[in-house]
Amino acid sequence: MALAAIDGLIIGTWVATFFVDLWLGIGLALPALAIAFVPDVIAYIAIHLRYDTTWYVVTDRSLPIRRGIWVITDMTITFENVQNVRVDQGPVQRYFGIADVTIDTAGAGAASDHHGRRSVSNEAVIEGVANAAFIRDLVLGHVRRSKTAGLGDEAGRSPVASGWRPEHVDLLREIAAALRAIQPPHAATHD
Repeated sequence: MALAAIDGLIIGTWVATFFVDLWLGIGLALPALAIAFVPDVIAYIAIHLRYDTTWYVVTDRSLPIRRGIWVITDMTITFENVQNVRVDQGPVQRYFGIADVTIDTAGAGAASDHHGRRSVSNEAVIEGVANAAFIRDLVLGHVRRSKTAGLGDEAGRSPVASGWRPEHVDLLREIAAALRAIQPPHAATHD
């Protein structure tokens, strides 16, 4: 959109030169058109290359994301480390019906890459997708189903919270009590 505004300014100025001097307008035709449209073509190619070299896959355990043309960034987010998933949408994205899905993870901080640039390594962004709410819900569903949610509560999980039905838990308790009852007297008990 910015390029379209700049193109309009360049073409408008070029057309105005016809009213000042016809030959000047004719002489500036090729440079004006080149200055106006060559950046548009380059931007179009760059956008398509970025689109073609960006991909993500939602698996049962992780979310690999890869992007880049010259510098390739390859990141794998495990669902155990996901702390927050949000949908970000600016006004231009809203107009085009797309949004970004941002996934915040635990345990990483700001780091410098090999080029000396600062990067936040605890955030992954899936950019410009039309089904952002669906992707967010899909990732959150995998996080909920994950055995460890990165919250440190793995050891203290109750059987009911882990998917066991109450009748299963009751049956297991009855079996444990029956085994204790038939245990030989000389065997040590460990609870």
